[in-house]
Amino acid sequence: MAWALPNTALGLIAGGVCLARGAHAHVSTRDLAIVFHGVPFGPGGALTLGNVILHTGHTLDEPCQTYAHRAGHGEQPRILLADHERAHVYQYMVLGVLFLPLYGLCGGISVRNRFERAADCYALHGAGWWPWTRSQ
Repeated sequence: MAWALPNTALGLIAGGVCLARGAHAHVSTRDLAIVFHGVPFGPGGALTLGNVILHTGHTLDEPCQTYAHRAGHGEQPRILLADHERAHVYQYMVLGVLFLPLYGLCGGISVRNRFERAADCYALHGAGWWPWTRSQ
């Protein structure tokens, strides 16, 4: 978690701003993160910064579509947003300050991004959160 601390600090600052605008927070031991719900900005869904998850809704245990499904790359079952975001927490814990630059280099928020495909894989199968496996 110390390796992810600079990104976590960014998340805590953003979360603090969100608290002032009506969001609420709790510690999720399952997700190894501080989760801010009711975040009043963004297009919807969630954003992970280190060990902080910023979420526009009220529970991470909501079903959502995978990036591949939304992009029309075939039918896939719905996943839980919590599982997808937990994979990003794991990725941050391993890559720390390298996560954001690598994420950007891999294509940002899109189905092409190996970080997003790995998070979807983890949410679908309970394994495979590391973005550089053979199936990614």
